[in-house]
Amino acid sequence: MIPKSYPLASAAPLLCAGITIYSPMVRFKMNQHGKSLGVIGLGGLGHMAVKFGKAFGLNVTVFSTSISKKEEALSLLGADQFVVSSNQEEMTALAKSLDSIVDTASGDHPFDPYMSLLKTWCFGHSWFP
Repeated sequence: MIPKSYPLASAAPLLCAGITIYSPMVRFKMNQHGKSLGVIGLGGLGHMAVKFGKAFGLNVTVFSTSISKKEEALSLLGADQFVVSSNQEEMTALAKSLDSIVDTASGDHPFDPYMSLLKTWCFGHSWFP
């Protein structure tokens, strides 16, 4: 529900980004309390992914190419960890630690470096549809 005092012109983009992230998170069971979520990119969709992830009780790690977004990710949005994706040490330290990843980065970027961060699972895993 949108508060009466909130301008509708400002609510529309929030609702659009919200449903764009919420739907796949729920569909692919990225809403199970205690699981871990990686969020690639911290723009509008990334913000929503962090907020939903925390609301679902997930441990949220934000990945960005820009260290300037660290304070926003941790303090403002409540992410648990922030990783500069070009820092090989930080990336390696998280090997096989994430249950799921949401890629919200709009620019062209490789996805392969993030695959090693996912825990090993199979199609019989409880959260795969």
